[in-house]
Amino acid sequence: MEIERKYLVLTLPSDLDQYEHFEIEQAYLCTSPTVRIRRMGDTYILTVKERLRRDDTSAIHNREEEFALSANSFQKLLSKCDSGRVGKTRYRIDLQKQMGDEAYAGLVAELDIFHGRHNGLKLVEVEFPDTESADSFVPPAWFGEDVSSDPCYRNSFLASMS
Repeated sequence: MEIERKYLVLTLPSDLDQYEHFEIEQAYLCTSPTVRIRRMGDTYILTVKERLRRDDTSAIHNREEEFALSANSFQKLLSKCDSGRVGKTRYRIDLQKQMGDEAYAGLVAELDIFHGRHNGLKLVEVEFPDTESADSFVPPAWFGEDVSSDPCYRNSFLASMS
C-alpha cells in the first residue's frame, strides 16, 4: 500500500541541482482504476493504481503494482492512450538531510516541476510508512497548501487537460 500526501510548492529549494533528478513522461490507459505507463530515462513501467477507502486522514491511500516494460511495449501502449501526456522533472530530496532534523528520518520529498501545458506547476509528494506518520507530518516551510484530497492535482486529471 502507498500512503502519501501531496502539496503545492511555495518556494523551490535553492540548491535543487544537488539532488537526484530525472525526466518523466507518462500517459494513462485508464483512470478507474488508474493504469499508467511511464518513461524515466531508459526505464519503462506500467503501473496499476487503485485508490482505497479514505479514513479520517488527509493522506492518500493507494494499492499500487508496477511492472517493467520494454521500450517497444511502452511505445505501443503510448499509441493507445486517449488522454494527453504529462511531462515533468522529478527531484528526490532526502528531507532529513535537507532539514537537518531527525523528525524527517526516512522521508523523501518527490518534487515535480511540470512541462508543456502545465509548465511551471510544482507539486511535492511525500510517501509515509503508515497513516499515523502521514497525519503527524509537519511539512517544511517550502511546502505550500496540502492538495492531497483535490482531484485537480492528480496526474491522471492533469493528463486529461493536455
